[in-house]
Amino acid sequence: MRLLLIAVLLASVLGAGVAAAAEFRSAGDPAVILYDAPSVKARKLYIVNQGYPLEVMVQVEGWVKVRDATGTLAWAESKSLNTARTVLVRPAAVSIRQKPADDAPSVAEVRRDVLLNVVEAAAGGWIQVRHRDGATGYVRAADVWGD
Repeated sequence: MRLLLIAVLLASVLGAGVAAAAEFRSAGDPAVILYDAPSVKARKLYIVNQGYPLEVMVQVEGWVKVRDATGTLAWAESKSLNTARTVLVRPAAVSIRQKPADDAPSVAEVRRDVLLNVVEAAAGGWIQVRHRDGATGYVRAADVWGD
C-alpha cells in the first residue's frame, strides 16, 4: 500500500511539470469587447476585430479569460469567440512559402499584425496558412502568434 501511495504521488508530481498545449480561439464577432472581469457591467478594456487570435486561460459560465498577443489578460463573452484558427504575424514582414522550407519559393509577403487563417496546425516548426486574398502556403510557427 505504501509503495502504491508513493507511485501515485510521484506520478502526480511528474505530471504537474508537463505543459499542456495552449488553446486558442478567435474573435467571432466583427468587434469583440474585452473586459477586466467576467461581466458586461465590468470595465471595458478594449476591442479586438473579427479573427483576432486569443489564448484561452480560464473558462467560466458564459465567459473566457483570454491573453492577447501583447500578453494582456482580459475577459470575453464565450458567445463572441469561435474555434476558427487564425495567427497574427509578429515580425516586420514574413514570406508565405510554397513548401515548409526556408529556401522554398515565396507566394506572398505579409506585414506585421496581418491575420492569417490556419489551414493545418504546426508540424515541424511550420504552419500551413491562407491569406484572405487567397495566397496559401507555409510560415514558420515562430513568426506568428496564435498557434
